[in-house]
Amino acid sequence: MSESYRPETLDELLKLMAEKDLIPFAGGTDLMVQNAAPQLPKFKKDVVFLGHLSELKQIRKDGQDLIIGAAATLTDIENHPHTPVLLRDAVALIAAPALRNRGTMGGNICNASPAGDSIPPLYALDAKFRLQSLNGERIVKAEDFFKGPGRTDRKKEEILKEIIIPLKEWNVKKYRKVGTRAANALTKCSITAAAKVKGGRIDDISIAFGAVGPVIVRDRNLELNIKGLTMKEMKEKIPSILNDYSAIIVPIDDQRSTAEYRKQVCLNLLKDFLEQDMKG
Repeated sequence: MSESYRPETLDELLKLMAEKDLIPFAGGTDLMVQNAAPQLPKFKKDVVFLGHLSELKQIRKDGQDLIIGAAATLTDIENHPHTPVLLRDAVALIAAPALRNRGTMGGNICNASPAGDSIPPLYALDAKFRLQSLNGERIVKAEDFFKGPGRTDRKKEEILKEIIIPLKEWNVKKYRKVGTRAANALTKCSITAAAKVKGGRIDDISIAFGAVGPVIVRDRNLELNIKGLTMKEMKEKIPSILNDYSAIIVPIDDQRSTAEYRKQVCLNLLKDFLEQDMKG
């Protein structure tokens, strides 16, 4: 039978993480399902509760960055005035209000599901993660943190402390999640796309797809091919842009959808973003 711990401070938590091999438990909305049993849940390792720690629940603006504590609830993030629109739109579609009141951004990240709704916006917004242990802290880019379904770069003695999101000025934004129904739906695929268009030229662009690979699909080299183009030049290149993205969107068949459907929908969403959303 597993033991559980409830530290009173962040320092206590870090000491426990250094001494033992523990499962961090914040909101538990994923963990309780993953470890469900007929009566009580059965965890393979001891559990440490951290969702109550004030040091991990803060959301604040620091210069040109938004800092989100890993134990901040999805509802708190959705309602915060500085949350980027793309992230707010994604969080608002996660599960149902009751789960958003309990679930946390850190849990959504560390669960590392390719279909996690908050993760594509974090890729597209160039988010970084602050990991902390008794030995110090390190900051990891979102795209370097995820290693595959359920696998991350977090070491066993570390906790995810904060999510750091640069507050860039994007004037074209699109988030679209495709599921079986409009609400409380599991994701078949999604797109998060943002661009900065000024004077008819694309100064910056970021495009990420969710639920179509073992990790989120984003290719900075393909984005570089679009940056600097005029709107007219970009429109002329849409067929080749779609062809380039077709090569890197390689989904699978599963119970949620087929690979063929997912790929085509993603390309349709990208085409719509380039043709319709980017009119500036």
